[in-house]
Amino acid sequence: MMASCSQTGESGKVNPLLTQFNTPFHVPPFEKIQLSDYEPALKATMAIQDSVLSALVSNQEAPTFENTILALEYSGEELNRVAAIFFNLLSAEASPEMQTLAQTIDPMLTAHNDDIYLNDKLFQRVKSVYEARTTLNLNEEQLRLVEQTYKGFARHGANLDSTSKVRLKEINTELSQLSLTFGQHVLAETNSMWLDITDSTKLAGLPEAVIAAAAATAQKAGVQGWRFTPQKPSWIPFLSYSPDSALRSELYKTYTTRADRNNENDNKEVVRKMVNLRLEKARLLGFPTYAHYILDDHMAKTPEAVNSMLKQLWTPALNKAKDELNTMLALAKTEGKKGNLAPSDWWYYAEKVRKRDYSLDEEMLRPYLSINNARHGIFLLAEKLYGLTFKKLDSIPVYHPDVEAYEVLEADGSHLAVIYFDFFPRPGKGAGAWCTSFASQHKTLQGEKVDPIISIVCNFTPPTANTPALLNLDEFTTLFHEFGHALHAFFSEISYPSLGGTPPDFVEMPSQLNEHWALYPTFLKQIAVHYATGEPMPDSLIDKMEKSRFFNGGFTKTELFAASILDMDYHSITVPLTEDIDAYEKAQMEAIGLIPEILPRYRSTYYSHIFDGGYASGYYGYTWSAMLDCDVWEAFTETGDPLNKEVASKLRNTVFKYQGARDCAQLFHDFRGRDPQIDAFLRDNGFAKCGTK
Repeated sequence: MMASCSQTGESGKVNPLLTQFNTPFHVPPFEKIQLSDYEPALKATMAIQDSVLSALVSNQEAPTFENTILALEYSGEELNRVAAIFFNLLSAEASPEMQTLAQTIDPMLTAHNDDIYLNDKLFQRVKSVYEARTTLNLNEEQLRLVEQTYKGFARHGANLDSTSKVRLKEINTELSQLSLTFGQHVLAETNSMWLDITDSTKLAGLPEAVIAAAAATAQKAGVQGWRFTPQKPSWIPFLSYSPDSALRSELYKTYTTRADRNNENDNKEVVRKMVNLRLEKARLLGFPTYAHYILDDHMAKTPEAVNSMLKQLWTPALNKAKDELNTMLALAKTEGKKGNLAPSDWWYYAEKVRKRDYSLDEEMLRPYLSINNARHGIFLLAEKLYGLTFKKLDSIPVYHPDVEAYEVLEADGSHLAVIYFDFFPRPGKGAGAWCTSFASQHKTLQGEKVDPIISIVCNFTPPTANTPALLNLDEFTTLFHEFGHALHAFFSEISYPSLGGTPPDFVEMPSQLNEHWALYPTFLKQIAVHYATGEPMPDSLIDKMEKSRFFNGGFTKTELFAASILDMDYHSITVPLTEDIDAYEKAQMEAIGLIPEILPRYRSTYYSHIFDGGYASGYYGYTWSAMLDCDVWEAFTETGDPLNKEVASKLRNTVFKYQGARDCAQLFHDFRGRDPQIDAFLRDNGFAKCGTK
């Protein structure tokens, strides 16, 4: 269908986004794409979809699965391809000019999407097929597509009256703009806040690798000395090892006050507007709260189910965190500290406790956890479980010189996918780590298979002049986590692109499951070798890691659950929020008894997951998914072989294969033979004896 739109602009230049990608495996031709190509390409592909849908609604034939549902399903294929490239690069490689362009593009796409879902003639055709679905002799996947298409229209307001439709479009446009603004504010704050040190005596206690990384950051910024930033690879090691409490507090403040400094990048009013608009949207669509609206389409189904799970887990986690705090306080007092610990002290004293009780210093692990070992580890795991192999692609187009690309091959040598890796921080890249796609697996309207093109984007500790990138434990497991998402994408075998998505409370199951192997002793020994000597990680060190497996688990889960509860609180309001955002956040955390030494994992003004990341009323999904992944992990360990290929094959051919083509609860039941149970999660996190009162 690309031939039906203009491929050239006013200058006569061919727009590479509007041509077939004559590249290896049809990856985007990144080196040919210019910023000026996006807007005309998006407008042209929107026009294609408009033309297809205009013909669809004008069709005088009775609505059928083929002339209505399939025609709609494939009408936006070209648009989706262009939009995926733009928004993926907006997250990973944004310039100020690209961010400005996004302020035009995002509302334009939102309005286009609304015009489709609020087109009554189109909806009536969809509704006609939906109502006749049981008489149409559809297979399981076709029936699922019909039902999900109808539900999508209903959830987007197709049943509303004309006045309400106008208001819904206004809300959606404003929310899209606010979401972009929120993300841009967070990025600007992350890139403009730091702690610079010029006195080398203030580096006391810091490992050499941390000092070298800070020196490299300062050099890249053109300043003298050492620079520490709100990026996790920078601030967490500083807080873990610097004995200077004042400096720890100063650096921690750069992270926890982002977009909360009453400047041009402040997000407090953005948050208020977004939660209030979301409430209004939910009410328009017939739901009492935004949480009810969102969860109606998730595995959990209701806020009550989510809150029940979080309530079950909150007390055991908090009890464990309080025990951890008491242990650290006792140690701190022996060193002469007076008073309570501040949130910025937690990492420092936790590391001291780890050294004392387990003779384990996380820096002891870094030499064995290089980025090369981590990459080798995920590849080896995929080979052992699923028979996959990986071939480096040196001549394929990439969007940045740091990006690596690999072809993913099946056990029989056939092509399965392409995967990009983008490991290290840089200006223009969002914080955190994520897995995304430039193309998702599906079949074209003609039945041809589209292979996935996946990208994993991270902000790991970068290499220095003298060492490769040496990761901390969190970064090491993060790569396994994101690669779990990639495996989910690789193994999809669906026909229709819109069925490729899964809700947040299920989509994190494959990724979190993959983390279990990262630190499994027998597997870790195969991949963790010293970057300089090639010697494997000694058994004594692996034993220490295994013995300290539950260490600091109360803290990590408490901050996670607190953030999940804060998300639910924001989206469970029944009247518009009028109070100060910082005061609201503080009140909600006090209400659940969060101790002052711990902050929620994300404070409101930089809580990107829920305000510009698609996880609104869904951050609990990491925990819900953890309940599932621990249960699935035990399916492996129960056999006595965590690398059991038969279990892996069953997992691939149930959970991974069908993606959104089947109900999530059914997929889990197909694999496990029963509904999920929370017991495995409690065991895996050391909470079984922590009490629930």
